Amino acid sequence: MKEEFKSSPQSSAVYAFGFIGAAIYYISTACSFWVGVLGFFKAMVWPVFLVYEALKFFGA
Repeated sequence: MKEEFKSSPQSSAVYAFGFIGAAIYYISTACSFWVGVLGFFKAMVWPVFLVYEALKFFGA
């Protein structure tokens, strides 16, 4: 059986704004070009960091 995941436009917008904000933050704090490139890749996976820190905070 194949299940389809349907995303809403609202969740896509939240991710897009989060990506833009994270990219600006990581790139603006970079001290070299390659650290800025790494920051761009980190911005793509920012929800992973958010969930990890939330779980660590709640003691899960």
